[in-house]
Amino acid sequence: MLKSFFLPTSPIFLSSSRSRLLSRSPFSDFASAHQTVDECRHQEIQEEQSPRSKFDFKAYMLEKIGIVNQALDAAVPLRDPIRLHEVMRYSLLSDGKRICPVVCLAACQLVGGDESTAMPSACALEMIHAMSLMHDDLPCMDNDDLRRGRPSNHVVFGERVSVIAGYALLARAFDHIATDTKGVAPGKIVRVVSELARLIGPEGVVAGQVADLKYGGNRQLDMGLEQLEYIHLHKTAASVEASAVAGAVLGGASEEEIERLRRYSRCAGLMFQVVDDVLDVTKSSAELGKTCGKDLVAGKATYPKLIGVEKSMEYAEKLKEEAQEQLLGFDPDKAAPLIALANYIVHRQK
Repeated sequence: MLKSFFLPTSPIFLSSSRSRLLSRSPFSDFASAHQTVDECRHQEIQEEQSPRSKFDFKAYMLEKIGIVNQALDAAVPLRDPIRLHEVMRYSLLSDGKRICPVVCLAACQLVGGDESTAMPSACALEMIHAMSLMHDDLPCMDNDDLRRGRPSNHVVFGERVSVIAGYALLARAFDHIATDTKGVAPGKIVRVVSELARLIGPEGVVAGQVADLKYGGNRQLDMGLEQLEYIHLHKTAASVEASAVAGAVLGGASEEEIERLRRYSRCAGLMFQVVDDVLDVTKSSAELGKTCGKDLVAGKATYPKLIGVEKSMEYAEKLKEEAQEQLLGFDPDKAAPLIALANYIVHRQK
């Protein structure tokens, strides 16, 4: 069980559902049961070379990213006030992996839904993600001048308008879900709105950010793996989790299917952050498109700092296995994008 390590100085209480989902950390049994990186890679190569492995993940991602980008462009057009929408679009339409929108669409199709049904929610998730990056980069937060290979939003437009544009993207996200989702019962739309509200609220990203601000770079506080995992489960992992659940709900999934996709995405989101920490100390800023090594300089805890690069990658492999296990029993063809996504996350280079 993850400990309430904020108590008593700054209590952050988990709801019963969130507490249940975070009750078992994949790290708990990592040390006693894991493959080496070489063994995992060997197994993956065998799977990739088998006759059953015909899914072209690169082509899939290029197609989905293109569709999502078109939908984002249409959802936030350049209109009055022009300056505000320029600022919103600068971050929203910048090059990105679009992991959350793709997970949303893939989860919807996995359970038999239509992609168009989930597209407004997929776009809303990217709007929320863009907002979070804009605000994270501010001098009062992570103070980063580079994002996705170009100057951060506040560097180009100024801090005040970046804050306002972030709020505007957040409002537009919920408006887009409510007004543009078609062919779905109102109750499901309400559930998706609730899921995304929890994502960005005191049980999700805000909780993670408060913890990050408290522990990040504070050498007076002893930050261990549990605290680090709490932060990433409530930030990166929570975003992927909300994406999968939203897509599953809109696609008509059963409660059991929703919970399996919730567990898949929680592992996938945490895995993304573990690999991100590794890349931060093994790649250059030019390769990553963002400032590398900042966490190390600031004294912030990361997975490589706490357990080393090799153990971090072994942990990522363990998370990948746990994520993919949740997809057993689904139609293999429909599950292929999410299976491949987990493989991509653990072996990505930027």
